[in-house]
Amino acid sequence: MASVLKQYEWEDSMAARILALVEDELYMDFRYLDSSLAALEPVCRRELVTMATDGIHFFYSPDQMLRVFPANPVFLNRACLHLLFHCLFRHLFFRGRKDPRLWSLACDITVEWIIDSLDRPTVRRPLSGIRVRLYDQFSDQGIPVTAASVYHWLTGETDEERLLTYQREFYVDDHRYWPGDPSASPSAAKAGKKWEETGRKVSQEMDLKGDDPDQGLESLTTQIRAGKSRRSYRDFLRKFTVLKEEVHNDDDNFDLSFYTYGLSLYGNMPLIEPLETREITKIRDFAIVVDTSYSTSGSLVRSFLSTTFALLKSRDSFFSESRIHIIQCDNAVREDHLIRRPADLDRLLEQFELTGGGGTDFRPAFSYIDQLLEEGELSQLKGVLYFTDGKGIYPRRPPAYTTAFIFVGRDPERPPVPAWAIKLELEEEDLL
Repeated sequence: MASVLKQYEWEDSMAARILALVEDELYMDFRYLDSSLAALEPVCRRELVTMATDGIHFFYSPDQMLRVFPANPVFLNRACLHLLFHCLFRHLFFRGRKDPRLWSLACDITVEWIIDSLDRPTVRRPLSGIRVRLYDQFSDQGIPVTAASVYHWLTGETDEERLLTYQREFYVDDHRYWPGDPSASPSAAKAGKKWEETGRKVSQEMDLKGDDPDQGLESLTTQIRAGKSRRSYRDFLRKFTVLKEEVHNDDDNFDLSFYTYGLSLYGNMPLIEPLETREITKIRDFAIVVDTSYSTSGSLVRSFLSTTFALLKSRDSFFSESRIHIIQCDNAVREDHLIRRPADLDRLLEQFELTGGGGTDFRPAFSYIDQLLEEGELSQLKGVLYFTDGKGIYPRRPPAYTTAFIFVGRDPERPPVPAWAIKLELEEEDLL
């Protein structure tokens, strides 16, 4: 005798079939998203009113599926694509210290902006007057299609009613499962790396398509590369860490079997004790120089320091005897702040004031760092980061330590960096 489904079981089964149909529809129009569609595990959540994700699961509401699909299947297609784009662009993992409400809104606006620019039958819909006016405003002001840029624009919006209007207009999915601090969650960090790899595959698939007439693809590629740039800077900072033994139980290299065998054989005598030290890479001695000349933007300097400090703190990068010098220099060294522990970073950022405003000469900073080396203040200096616009006088002789000049954006008129130095170009939205 065939079993009789209960009402909720039938609803869950039908909702799962609708979701599979939505994914098939999207695959026909966006074949390069094949790996993305398969990356999330579908999970039915009856308490939800719309879709949601934590970067690992695809949570969906059976009530929404059954209610919306007969009347407006395109909405479900767009909602599913909206959620996938959040993951591909790694919006879940880049909030940092940003206002959660404005960051969520910026991510929603960016994703909807891109979907609206994709001329595909599965997601096409008439644009509301609110969207047309907002997109035109962004275009007129030259605002890039990135969540960081939209967030920066939203921080200047003081009309609360207008913000509520944007929230109602662009609300699609539930962000309740987005990780608050991805660096503190191993599962979130693993999911972020997985989506970075998925984004790389999607970029390769899009490159294979050649010259596609769909203008929305350019914005899609921009978003994926924005996440890659942020990740590249994080990896770049690892070049300045050193491997050192630290007093800390090394659970990874501890063989628990011998420990428990000894306890079982002798009662209270393990055959091997836990290792009390471990080798780990962290920052020991390090210097960051910021160009405080008249041609350098003060807001960009603060954003650079904020981003760098956040990345350093997220990696637990300090030894107990670490020394990080934050040096301000235009045509002379103006300030030097010594950082020994993570708490010092927050204190400096709260009290930081730019000192300088003269011309740009890189040589005084290097002379000052050389002096610190001679005095033993930076006995284990791993390297120097120099944040600048690049329009200054470089030393003729290479220093005895690794040096990287960091710029924002690409300027064809910027003088070339000496052969002995590393050049890293970041986008402005990477620092927001």
